[in-house]
Formats: sequence, structure tokens, C-alpha cells
Amino acid sequence: MPGPKKGFTQWSPFKPDSDYFDGHFMMNYRVTDMDALVKALKDKGVEIVDEVETHDYGKFVHIIDGDGSKIELWEPNDEVYDDMVGQGRTK
Repeated sequence: MPGPKKGFTQWSPFKPDSDYFDGHFMMNYRVTDMDALVKALKDKGVEIVDEVETHDYGKFVHIIDGDGSKIELWEPNDEVYDDMVGQGRTK
């Protein structure tokens, strides 16, 4: 269920020789309650690639979906995120 904050699901293409992300593109999904989500995903047998990283602008973790694609999950710190993109920004 979507939260009350605006956010983005981001699909980012990468050059074939990029070492930032495995593959040609990255899917980044905004989530809520990362810790509970990671636990639920582990309980369902989803492969968690790394540990949850916490930054001032949010938490991140990578998983492998059912098709073998690496996906980034992001739980933003809304206060910092709003400051970064500007409150009320619609585009």
C-alpha cells in the first residue's frame, strides 16, 4: 500500500561496462519499514544481497527477485529527501 509521501520508483540504465550495478539497468523501489520488509523477504526465501546501509537520506538494500534480477530497495528519510528535491516539487 502506498504511503502518504510522494516518491519515485526509478529505473536507471547503465553502460555495459559499469561496475556500479550488475546488469544493464537497476530498478529502485521506495519502501516503508525496511527492517520489517527485509525480515519478511528473508522468511519467504528471497535472496538479500547485502546488509541494509543507512545514510542520512535513507536506508538501502539489494535483493534478487524471482527472475534473478538485482533490485535496490530504498526507505527514504523523508525530511532529508524533501530538502534534497525541494518540497512541493512536482517534476
